[in-house]
Amino acid sequence: MPDYRRCWTPGGTYFFTVALWRRHGNDLLVRHVDALREAVRAVKARHPFVIHGWVVLPDHLHCVLELPAEDADFALRWRLIKMTFSKRIASGESLSSSRTRRKERGIWQRRYWEHRIRDEADLARHLDYLHYNPVKHGHVERVAEWPYSSFHRYVRQGILPRDWAGEATPR
Repeated sequence: MPDYRRCWTPGGTYFFTVALWRRHGNDLLVRHVDALREAVRAVKARHPFVIHGWVVLPDHLHCVLELPAEDADFALRWRLIKMTFSKRIASGESLSSSRTRRKERGIWQRRYWEHRIRDEADLARHLDYLHYNPVKHGHVERVAEWPYSSFHRYVRQGILPRDWAGEATPR
């Protein structure tokens, strides 16, 4: 089997979508957002990366991460973030026989979506996408209303105005 890690770009910047195993009606990520933040901080301390953007929704998250110049192993980071988060919250979720055999928690989807950012325009598109995602999913009417987003950091730094993306289409 080929080693796909050779295709990964050391120092690359990547957009990720990471989702819960059972998404619909699940608010686990916002209910335990502090545990998720702690897991990310702990992994980042041991395996550095730069967070360019992040949004946590009830059942999935999106982020743009940049790896160190000599490092391409984003899979390690995601495995550790998922594992650390899972250990920080109480068990009790229902498990499939496959997950039981593998001694897995029934929290995360095994896979995630990953896209290597190609240029500044691609980065801007993905940051806009993740910041607007809570509006897209109907959680809020304005981007600024969603608390679990790097959008607020961008506003504090003067990069985006508080009213960025304006009003949502009425529901």
